[in-house]
Amino acid sequence: MNILLTGGAGFIGRWVAKRLLDEGHKLWIVDDLSNGREANIEEFRTHPGLQQFIKGTILDEALLVDLFDKHRFEICYHLGASINVQDSIDDPKTTFDNDTVGTFIILEQCRKHNTKVVFMSTCMVYDRCSDEGGITELHPTKPASPYAGAKVAAENMVLSYFYAYNLPTVVIRPFNTYGPYQKTGGEGGVVAIFINNHLNGKDLNIYGEGTQTRDLLYVEDCAKFVVSAGFSDEVNGEIVNAGLGRDISVNELALQITGDATRIKHVKHIHPQSEIQKLLCNSSKANQLLKWQPEVTLEEGIARTTEWIQSGGLN
Repeated sequence: MNILLTGGAGFIGRWVAKRLLDEGHKLWIVDDLSNGREANIEEFRTHPGLQQFIKGTILDEALLVDLFDKHRFEICYHLGASINVQDSIDDPKTTFDNDTVGTFIILEQCRKHNTKVVFMSTCMVYDRCSDEGGITELHPTKPASPYAGAKVAAENMVLSYFYAYNLPTVVIRPFNTYGPYQKTGGEGGVVAIFINNHLNGKDLNIYGEGTQTRDLLYVEDCAKFVVSAGFSDEVNGEIVNAGLGRDISVNELALQITGDATRIKHVKHIHPQSEIQKLLCNSSKANQLLKWQPEVTLEEGIARTTEWIQSGGLN
């Protein structure tokens, strides 16, 4: 198939690109590199399936019109977004433009060409989990940051195109994803940052008390979920979660990675108002509709990520 992937030079986007190329599709990637890195997709440069990498923004309507008119995409995996919670609090307009307005521009092109839309949302739209059975898609939402608010707005637009135009669309909400190619610095994820600090003999700093829990999904399991949503009519018009189905406190995670409690430090939270205290995913809908379930345990995923960072993974 002819497939467009926005945000394909990002952390998750890189793994989605790999899976699509491995499956034999023709792939075009658009990324403005505000979060992504060309180095993430360097190994695909000579892959016969990668038709083009375009450094550009989804806000460039003329660029998208040209791409869609020329290539008649059958699926658009829309992962391109501003993803940093603190950035969205400091500068909500940029996040709204990229995540909501950008999604609208994508949707209009997909409507014109009847291109299926797989929209990457986030578990950050949810309220805290109070049920030991985990968060299902019916769980209340609480957009506690402009990032989450922009994603909820975009989700509603995506679903409106399914109902108003019968356009095949799906909203996917992966939980906290980690693994190789995730940034190990300030904009990275907690697992990659903790591992990198541990390997470099630094303290592991935790915002707040560290009792907040996260459901950590290994990136290859996430990419398998993302890609499968594009090839299933069962999920059209649906919201679908994906997670490991096990949560761990940030304190426990830090101790598991470093093994030395004296190297764990607690620092003042930079955005406590946007913290979700408990995140535990119920992926039963993904299992039912996509026959998807995670295969990589947290321990195995941490080991793989550690090995990648030790081997000189991108900083």
